[in-house]
Amino acid sequence: MKIITHVTVNGKRVSVAAGTTVAAAVAVSGSANMRTSVNGQPRGALCGMGICFECRITINGNPNQRGCQTLCTDRMEICTT
Repeated sequence: MKIITHVTVNGKRVSVAAGTTVAAAVAVSGSANMRTSVNGQPRGALCGMGICFECRITINGNPNQRGCQTLCTDRMEICTT
């Protein structure tokens, strides 16, 4: 049996399989951007291993969390803006 987790990405409810990373949930939501750089450029997951920190994102109100290293939990609030 596949366990489904429900998260919210920028106000949009997204269903993902248990064990899905936040970066993957953002992609499933239809967005490739995780944050905006200080120069206003869109940034997304780059290395997928937690080394580059390009996937920093706000999770449950906590900014600068690594989306590629964080697993989704039920009712998690993810914000890319």
